[in-house]
Amino acid sequence: MGTGRTLNKKPRTRPVKSAGDRKRRQKVQLKRLVALGADSAKAAKLNAGQVRQALKRPAKVKAAAAKRAK
Repeated sequence: MGTGRTLNKKPRTRPVKSAGDRKRRQKVQLKRLVALGADSAKAAKLNAGQVRQALKRPAKVKAAAAKRAK
């Protein structure tokens, strides 16, 4: 038996995302958000989508942190 076309189709050969990699990415993103100046207690309560949204606008996060520091 050969390998044929079935195993060469894109969806079959695509790598599967793993849960461990996802957790690692979320952890790194949370650290980046805290490094920008976000409050770590508030950042820990955000879900993954909210963290990604906040990281899209780093200037906004820095401005909020500066305003909170005053």
